[in-house]
Amino acid sequence: MKILLIEDSKFQRIANERALVKAGYSVIQAGDGEEGLRVARKDIPDLILLDMMLPKVSGLDVLRALKADVLVKHIPVIVLSGLGQGNETKLLKEGAAAFVTKSEKSLENNSSALIQTVESVLTQNRSIEATAAQ
Repeated sequence: MKILLIEDSKFQRIANERALVKAGYSVIQAGDGEEGLRVARKDIPDLILLDMMLPKVSGLDVLRALKADVLVKHIPVIVLSGLGQGNETKLLKEGAAAFVTKSEKSLENNSSALIQTVESVLTQNRSIEATAAQ
């Protein structure tokens, strides 16, 4: 499974990549929203982890662009945000599959909440694809 991690913080990218690779995932990265859109369209990942506070193109605009693009709109997007869950409902309406709050504590716990969310979303997505194929 290939995961695209769109995150401007090098520290967050490295920590999340380590946890994802340890969990058995292949990770590709982008450091800003513009690059993230380009990589998503070129590499067609199985899942996208998207930070909301990005340079060049905001996370919300990236989410909207992904969900409006026929080539990549099927890819589930998990939003990563340090802003708390007040935005969760809005982001889910915009097309996000899930929301994970970023914090130092989650990184200290080896990103276990992130890995659990990734596994849950991928399982749910496979189930939806299997149903659609029938």
